[in-house]
Amino acid sequence: MALLVSASPKPLAAGSQPPATRQLSQAEAAPGPAGGEPRGFMRHFHAPRVVFGRVVTLRQVVFALLLIYCLTPWASPPIALALGLVLAQTLGNPFAAQTKRLTATLLQFSVVGLGFGMNAHAAAQAGRQGVAFTVVSIFGILILGYFAGRWLGITRSVAHLISCGTAICGGSAIAAVGPVLRAKDEEMSVALGTVFVLNAVALFAFPAIGHALALTQNQFGLWCAIAIHDTSSVVGAATAYGDHALQVATTVKLARALWIIPVSIATAMVFKQKGVKIKIPYFILGFIAAMLLNTFVPAAKPLGPVLVALAKTGLTLTLFFIGAGLSGQVLKAVGARPFLLGVLLWGVIASASLYVIIRTV
Repeated sequence: MALLVSASPKPLAAGSQPPATRQLSQAEAAPGPAGGEPRGFMRHFHAPRVVFGRVVTLRQVVFALLLIYCLTPWASPPIALALGLVLAQTLGNPFAAQTKRLTATLLQFSVVGLGFGMNAHAAAQAGRQGVAFTVVSIFGILILGYFAGRWLGITRSVAHLISCGTAICGGSAIAAVGPVLRAKDEEMSVALGTVFVLNAVALFAFPAIGHALALTQNQFGLWCAIAIHDTSSVVGAATAYGDHALQVATTVKLARALWIIPVSIATAMVFKQKGVKIKIPYFILGFIAAMLLNTFVPAAKPLGPVLVALAKTGLTLTLFFIGAGLSGQVLKAVGARPFLLGVLLWGVIASASLYVIIRTV
């Protein structure tokens, strides 16, 4: 770019500093996605440069351009996730710490915003329809995960975290159950990495499978809510399939997320943990309030389309951040056996729920 100039165009005396530079932040000085110092052509993307008196790198510029694209109407959740994945595997995420903090909050606000586009009566019907699927699948996966984890020789904590993430709502369930288990950081990383990789696959695969099998909007929404881990990927896949699928998927998935509370309590009892705090997903109450306002308060209806559009944009950004966080280091940290457990549990819940939904819904 024409505006970028070298940070030190002239040789400097020993011990001197460029006049317009400042101490590099951790994000600016971070190595490439492989974890080592960037080499060859990639060094140009990591080299600090001065732009209008501020130190930036080319990879920060690339990140900013991709972020701006995700705000446009041409972006979609699958495209945003793909862009994030490509960035993570090539240049690396220059703002990894910041995007990690923003992801959960942005997702929660996006989910609440989606509530302004939903009807409470239709949502209640979808919720009732998904109750039986939810109860059977959650307990079935938790039990299967326990025995499969023992068979694969995985630690009990990691097996339980992956099982909870698969059975309930992905990273949110792992983040809630992990402190109850007093899980180690590396155990949390393995479970989260496993779930996030499978989420990325599901976001691309599920709409294609749904169209190939000619699933109805209602069937696909139910299947997404049951068989895809994270709420972000559930909403992303359902958005790509249709508006009614989105309503069904969001309602059933959030009702499923409430199971975080009883499962966390049961985890504390089974693992004999005392004095732990249970994390309650309060944002679900915000989603319900938004849905009730949209249904029963006429004055709120004109705001609905605007808030839903903002929520979908927020979801697109969320998936971009998630993709940008799946670096090579995260993928390597997962390991073969935990990933095999995740694939096994996901394959069981996806295939079994699809079979039952096609036969009964």
